[in-house]
Formats: sequence, C-alpha cells, structure tokens
Amino acid sequence: MRIRTSLAGAVLAATTMLALLGGQPAEAASGAAAPSAPPSVGATTGTDNPTCWYGACFDYVYGRQTTNATGARIRMEIADPVVDPTQPGEHSLQELALQNSAQTSTVEVGWTVDPQMNGDSKPHLFVYHWVDGQESCYNGCGFVQTSKRIVPGMRLSSGRSAEFAIRLVHGNWWIYYDGAGVGYFPGSLWSGSYTSAQMITAFGEVAENTTDVPSCTQMGDGRFGSSRGSSWISGFHLYGSTDAPDLTVLATSPDYYGFGKVTPTSFQLGGPGKGACQ
Repeated sequence: MRIRTSLAGAVLAATTMLALLGGQPAEAASGAAAPSAPPSVGATTGTDNPTCWYGACFDYVYGRQTTNATGARIRMEIADPVVDPTQPGEHSLQELALQNSAQTSTVEVGWTVDPQMNGDSKPHLFVYHWVDGQESCYNGCGFVQTSKRIVPGMRLSSGRSAEFAIRLVHGNWWIYYDGAGVGYFPGSLWSGSYTSAQMITAFGEVAENTTDVPSCTQMGDGRFGSSRGSSWISGFHLYGSTDAPDLTVLATSPDYYGFGKVTPTSFQLGGPGKGACQ
C-alpha cells in the first residue's frame, strides 16, 4: 500500500508516497509501503492496469461511494493470501478508508499480510492515517490506544469475518473492531480541519515490486471475486450521511484480481495474480 490517493493531486501524491514500516518514518523503512485508498481515476476494465508510483505498483479491487459522512463500517472476511516470499516489500490487504474530498486526509483500518512488516505470513490488524497529503506510520504516529484487548498490529485468525468501522466522535476519529473501540486518531492531528469524509472506500490491495508485475501475490483468499468461495466485503453502512449506501465497484487488473456479486452494500473480491509462486 504505498499509493497516495488523488490523481487530481498527482504531483503531491508522488512526492509523498515513500513507504514506511511499523512506526518508523517512511524514508527509514526500505521496501514496505504506506497504505492508502485507490486513486480517483485510473481504474479501468482493461486486463492489466496497476497504479505504479516511485518504485512500486498496486492492484486494487474496490467499492467506493462519494458522499458526506462522519463514519462508515463494513464486515469482511479475514484471509491469509500468499505473498511472494521472494519479493521484499510486497503485501496483500483489505481495508476501509475514509477521506476528505481532496483525498489528502485519510483514516484507515483493516488487515494486512505483510511479511516484511509483521515478520510472518499471517493477517494482522492495522490502522493508518494521512494528514494533508503526508504519510505517517502503521499503528502509531499519534494513534491513541484505549483497548487493552485489541491492539493494532495483533495477529488475526484467518477463515473468519470481523466488522471494521471508523467514526468521528467528539472531534476524534475512532477505530472499531467487531464493535469494540480500539482507540482513536485525535482531531488535533489535522488541527481540527478534518471533521467529515467525502470519499468512502472498501477494498483489497496487492503491492508489487516494479520488476514483479504481474505478481503471484494473491488478493483475498486467492480466488477470483467472480468465483464461489472468494473473499468478500459486506454490510457497508454510513454514519452521519443522508445518502443510502451505494458502492461502485472497479478493478485495476481484472485478468489477475476481480470482483463479483455486487450489491449497493457488498461485493466479492480477490484473485491469484499470475499464478502459484515458485
């Protein structure tokens, strides 16, 4: 996950898209990529169209709604996709991201399989945020932990589902996991300027090295989103919005990662990439 987010602000995005790793500044963490939502444009129905920025490429299957909200929630499967062990810095994840209209301020929560960051090939809970187009770090950089039981970075059990939510409460962006408050990003990180989200995105992502496109790294459980038993995102719900949930779903490289069974609140996603890792 190293992509910034708005193609409208592509120059700013490119200069701020260096990777980071587990609480370290981005420039100090070689290979790992900073999470963010897919760009506003660029996703197509073509066969292979990853978004590539400054040394890394990213494939997405995402559902998005433009609205005005103070929070959102989803339920999604926790999978354990294969991440190419020969390619440092690659990862696979699913997440929920809330952004302002310029896509420069973001709050994120989800699960990731990132061997370089987590030291294993299992899914782990993560949180992340961006402030005015500037990256931060995984699971820290101002995040206020409140739960003693649920901790960002902890290992999650694959083969089950969980609810992930983000809500603005008393000016702070709270993270919830299965209905329990995990902690929050204080509104002061944005100097009180980020008080509602205009772009809500739920998605799967694969980060690939530029020399490894297409990659064998899987998305979801490795099945195409159009296949029975593939990974899924459902129960999309908005807080503080007058709009009904209505996801638009796209894929950047549908020959390798795709979607299926789309409704206004759900979709299936995933794929094997180019095939089994050698």
